[in-house]
Amino acid sequence: MKISFGTGAAQSGAVQNGAVAVFVSQGALQSGAIQSLDATTGGQVSRALRSNRFNGEAGQILELLAPAGMEASRLVVVGLGNAAKAGLPELEKAGGALYARLAATGETALTVDATSIEGVNVPAEDAAAHLAFGARLRSYRFDRYRTKEPANKKPSLETLTVQTGDAAAAQSRYDRLAAVAESVFFTRDLVSEPGNVIYPKSFAEKAQELTGLGVKVEVLGEAQLRELGFGALLGVSQGSVNEPQVVILEYDGTGGQSDDAPVVFVGKGVTFDTGGISIKPAAGMEGMKWDMGGAGAVIGAVRALAARKAKCRVVGLCGMVENMPSGTAQRPGDVVTSYNGQTIEVINTDAEGRLVLCDVMAYAQDRYKPKVLVDLATLTGAMVISLGHEYGGMFSNDDTLASQLDAAGKTSGDRLWRMPLGDAYDKLINTPIADMKNVGPREAGSITAAQFLQRFVKDGVAWAHLDIAGTVWSDKDAALWEKGATGYGVRLLDQFIADNYEAK
Repeated sequence: MKISFGTGAAQSGAVQNGAVAVFVSQGALQSGAIQSLDATTGGQVSRALRSNRFNGEAGQILELLAPAGMEASRLVVVGLGNAAKAGLPELEKAGGALYARLAATGETALTVDATSIEGVNVPAEDAAAHLAFGARLRSYRFDRYRTKEPANKKPSLETLTVQTGDAAAAQSRYDRLAAVAESVFFTRDLVSEPGNVIYPKSFAEKAQELTGLGVKVEVLGEAQLRELGFGALLGVSQGSVNEPQVVILEYDGTGGQSDDAPVVFVGKGVTFDTGGISIKPAAGMEGMKWDMGGAGAVIGAVRALAARKAKCRVVGLCGMVENMPSGTAQRPGDVVTSYNGQTIEVINTDAEGRLVLCDVMAYAQDRYKPKVLVDLATLTGAMVISLGHEYGGMFSNDDTLASQLDAAGKTSGDRLWRMPLGDAYDKLINTPIADMKNVGPREAGSITAAQFLQRFVKDGVAWAHLDIAGTVWSDKDAALWEKGATGYGVRLLDQFIADNYEAK
């Protein structure tokens, strides 16, 4: 879908073909846009609003086909909700909902009148850009394996034009967002692919595409990991014929001018998780292709920063393994030695993500000496029980870092909810025969997983662990995605860097 921006309103009869959309805040049905359209259509708009009980609530959409007095084939009125509370995420959702409503209707062109937005505390050109961004995010489809989809089910929209006060300014703002959208799509592709297509080595090969954007890509194979002492990670991978990889992405948008330590992101990349010997139930196991969503978010975020030429230093490390049951697989009760020398009793082989992360996190700190470390992982089912699919769980040893990530989540729409850490929880992973065990009791499962990871964080490093198990995949359509991979984490990390570590 081609997206462009125009100057001026689209409420008059100027639109010669396709659909035209306007926006109404809750309770503001006498806005200037509605009054203008009502005059053009001989009262048709106000009658339709009354008959459909439309009051501008967020998500409400009203369509008028072949509106009187207009050349447009369709007029769409979109509710924004409470104008005082409508920020960028709400505008993005409005744009996404509008696209979803019209995508397969047969319409090929849509003109969005952003000048109709009233009462929202967002600069007009930002509003226009984020409406387009939302539509762009919602336009993603993973359909490469569909061979017999009916033509009337396929999207028909080819062009989206957003009318605003300053088209050039809106285009400039959108260009940055477009780079992020393409990186969200890159991540969604990786997370959507089945395990026979994306496995550790093929993920590493996909990472090489980032070199064209100025990212230095390095891959550590099994022999190197064994030599370095990645005992916890290798224990997870030993049941699979697919050898593990650690993918390292170094991006320096400062041109080598910054001596500051890079911000480091670490992602869990279990390309398929059977649970190993502690095997998962068969029902739903096919979904475990997305257990590499943390690594997907990290590579997508680094790609976004590089694509928009962000002036920052960031390193992303993705620990890539496949967790399979076999004659060589790790057994419950095995003891492994991690990269930094701590020993771990493996009580449950399905608690494998923390074993991958702990080695990569420890290595990242030794090599890059970061002051800030953020890991992302689809780590625990307990997080889904706690927060459902609305928030990612956040654990942190630093209040400032936690506040920065929380703010980035609110701005980007990838929301976080902070969870507790504490000595009482930490004691739950003690064991008599090793330094720690990889699981605690059933209660507080997400917290004990975070406590495990915290044992691998050096003093003086501000660290946050994001458990995103409930947010990287959706079993239903939403405003910004079709059922499937959401790309959660890419926009969050991009916004976090933009707000706190990008030179202006």
